[in-house]
Order: sequence, then structure tokens, then C-alpha cells
Amino acid sequence: MRVLNFGSLNLDYVYTVDHFVLPGETISSTSRTIKHGGKGLNQSVALARAGADVAHAGCIGEGGESLKEMLKENGVDVSALIRVDEMQGHTVIQVNPDGENCIILYGGSNQCITEEQIGRTLQKYSAGDWLVLQNEINLLPEIVEEASRRGMRIVLNPSPYNEKLEKVDFHKLSWLLVNEIEAEQITGSDDPDKARQILHERYPKLSVMITLGKKGSVAYEMTENGTEKISQEAMKVKTVDTTAAGDTFTGYFVAGLMKGDPLKTCMEEATKASAISVTRPGAADSIPWRGEITDETDHCKQ
Repeated sequence: MRVLNFGSLNLDYVYTVDHFVLPGETISSTSRTIKHGGKGLNQSVALARAGADVAHAGCIGEGGESLKEMLKENGVDVSALIRVDEMQGHTVIQVNPDGENCIILYGGSNQCITEEQIGRTLQKYSAGDWLVLQNEINLLPEIVEEASRRGMRIVLNPSPYNEKLEKVDFHKLSWLLVNEIEAEQITGSDDPDKARQILHERYPKLSVMITLGKKGSVAYEMTENGTEKISQEAMKVKTVDTTAAGDTFTGYFVAGLMKGDPLKTCMEEATKASAISVTRPGAADSIPWRGEITDETDHCKQ
């Protein structure tokens, strides 16, 4: 069983600031670093570090060669990455003293996916394989259609949420992974149970996982016996940088599903991995290896 992540790769330009810049304001940063990121890359690294057999498909642009090398170093299959004549996708990230961040995203090479690339990539996959998607690349509807035709299990993290997602057929998804803001954007409800009910009425076979920040997370898995609901408390840690927290959670959660772990175990391990990631600066660099979440460490104390 394999997982393909058809997703973005970004260079993250991270600025440490006293506070997020306000309209019309000019501020100084105390530091600037360039990190490897992008929701796609982060999730592929998390999947690999969680022990999954993962390949990454997408586009490498000008200046992005180090992103491919970073994936290879983490054991990710990069044979489905192609080179394009476009600036590498990147972000400008502000991080405040509380570890919170705000992000400006430039798509660049991540918006260069072609239908020919989709067909060539997905022809190597079939029923039983998994596909992970985010909303930082183009042609999502076409990727979902082709993967569904091949019987793949499709996981969508619809971030950033925008009108392009309206063209994606959610009936063909196995799992929808969202944060509380995205759940409200999609359903109009800020209550997780109500949001899930609305989604269930629209897409009866769709399983849903909602992260709730400091309140933890909740998952609703569709089974032969109905819906299994698991709520998971957050773990208390000293937050340094939350940039890759959601992507870390996604990678570990999907890796657990692929192994057939109980839903509760999937939630617990994803929560611990995410908690460790926020204690470290950066995006992909902050993601823990599987051994770190199974060891008895002081990283995460409830």
C-alpha cells in the first residue's frame, strides 16, 4: 500500500517580529531564515517520518532544487517531480513572540500542474493506494477525478480555503481534514458536530477530521456500523512556532489510517507529533520522527 502526495513545495521566508505588521505600518524583524515548506512538502515529510511509503508529485521551479533534495533525504520518492520554467512557489511568514504566524503565499511553480502530468503520474496507482491533496496547486478537480477512477482513497486538506474548491467533487473523497475555521467556511457552522452533520447530509460517505487548536481535535469516521466519533484533547507544550502543526498532524494521521490503526490511536499519535512540532522553529524541519513520539520524553505533558 502506497501513498502519493500531489502537492506544493515552497521556500519559506520566515521573519521573527514583535507583532504582525498593521496596515500602513513598517516594522523591523529580529531575524530572517529561509526554510523548506509548502503544505505538500510538509505533509510528505510527516508521512515519511511517520513510517509511510510516500511519493511526492508536483513541480520544481527556479531556485527550488533544494526542496527536492530535502524530500529525498527524508526517504520520499521524488520520481514524479518535474522541472518547470517558473519561479519556485514561496511564502513570506511572520512569527510573533507567542509562536503564532501569518502567511502570504505565492503559488509560482505550484500552479504549473498539467493534465498530461496528472495522467502520467496516476497511471502508476490503483485501488488500495492513497492520495493526499491540499489546495496550494492547480487542477485539483482533475486530480480527484482521475484518482477516483482508479479507486484510490483520497484525503483532502482544503487549505487555503477558496472558491476553487467548489469545483472539487467531495463525493469522491474518503477523508476531509480541516481546521475549525475551514469547517465553518465550508458549512457555515462554528460547532464541530453541526459542521460534521451538514457535511454528512451533503456527502453521506465522507469521513471528517477537524482540528480545534488548543481545544484538541475530533474525528468522525464512516464505518459499516455507522459513524465512529473520537475526540482528542490537545497536549500542553511551550509553543515556539505553529507553522507546520497542521501538516504534521495530517501526515501522522494518514499514516496511521494506512496502517489500519484504531482511530483513537491515529488521533493520539498525530496529536503528540503535532505538539512536538510546535516546540521547534520552522516548517518541515520541526516535524518529529516516529521514534520521538513513541519514546518516553518530556516533549508533551498534558
